[in-house]
Amino acid sequence: MRKKTESALPVVVIGAGMAGARLAARVPGATVVGEERHAPYNRVLLADVLAGRYAPDVIALPATEVRRGVRAVRIDRADRLVHCDDGSVLHYGRLVLATGSNPVLPPLRGLGDTLPDGVHPFRTLDDALALRAAVRPGVRAVVIGGGLLGVPAARALAECGAQVVLAQQSEHLMERQLDPEAAALLRAHLEALGVEVHTECRVRGLRCATATTTESVRAVEPADGYELAADLTVLACGVRPRTGLALAAGLDVRKGIVVDDELRTSDPYIHALGDCAEHRSTLYGLAGPALEQADVLAEVLAGRPARYEGTRALTRLTLRSPDPLHALDLAAFGEARPLPGDDVVRLADATRGAYRTVVVREGRLAGGVLLGGLGAVSGLARTWQDDEPLPPAMSLLHLLIDDGGH
Repeated sequence: MRKKTESALPVVVIGAGMAGARLAARVPGATVVGEERHAPYNRVLLADVLAGRYAPDVIALPATEVRRGVRAVRIDRADRLVHCDDGSVLHYGRLVLATGSNPVLPPLRGLGDTLPDGVHPFRTLDDALALRAAVRPGVRAVVIGGGLLGVPAARALAECGAQVVLAQQSEHLMERQLDPEAAALLRAHLEALGVEVHTECRVRGLRCATATTTESVRAVEPADGYELAADLTVLACGVRPRTGLALAAGLDVRKGIVVDDELRTSDPYIHALGDCAEHRSTLYGLAGPALEQADVLAEVLAGRPARYEGTRALTRLTLRSPDPLHALDLAAFGEARPLPGDDVVRLADATRGAYRTVVVREGRLAGGVLLGGLGAVSGLARTWQDDEPLPPAMSLLHLLIDDGGH
């Protein structure tokens, strides 16, 4: 029997997150294997599901055919096969690893391989739904981690009526994205909604109580010895690329699965993209770069010339509220911390709750942070992403004060 040609074998995508779903929508006939029981969804909106603003079907992505609840367990590179936990075996001409990332579970005393009752990660739709089912007015909730995951989770829990404490290890909230001034405004916004914020707070353990055969969390223990009472504890300590399949298959893995400009791994028939992929020594962990990678890879798989040269990633976070006065938008891009010799342009409007700062380096925009009305984001981000020389100073000021026509 004559062996099938490569073109006769389908593209198989492992992972039905935002990157995998985007790719599948652009590659006709692709087979997508997804561990989650849900249809692909917009992970950026999980806090809105937790807050009760959106039902799961509202955040679903455009229809993509997915084998749901199926986990790929082994890759046979020699015969180009994917073995799944339901016993099925998939042939591939090209394999795409879009395995995403796992939440980081910190090494806390009282936290073993099985999470105690009341302790929740916050990464998937099931996580958001489980928290939604557990939270009720007056419940005491401690969120560990004040970054891109923890801040929206704390905001959503407070909106549900919980008594929320947000514990952040570093000096200020969202330290990777915000400067101290912007972080202080974010903190004031959360505190105005009833969230108790503790910075420079290193958590060392959980105190749990045993009832029959299960353990339930009762308190979070910071290193200073003071206890934070907790009926619910949310672990929002960052994410780590899922590389287990790639490692077991013998692919080149560093922090993530190493890929070239065609998103190709060390095996020419296997690609990777999204949170699990490491491109030019960079892990992005954001939706924007993952979607851009998917678009490039769709062209590559179609046989058209395309290269991914990296993303100048913009971080944007919207803390929605039924009351527009209690909503907050923020955006950060590039290097917002100035170096010696940099110029800084900063505007603050306390009455409107707006803060905008940009760093200018050698005549180009190096980075910036914006809170409040974000009408200026599009122009600034476009200038930064294109790495264009800046217009005259008055034009830059105009970009900073532009409110998008509002």
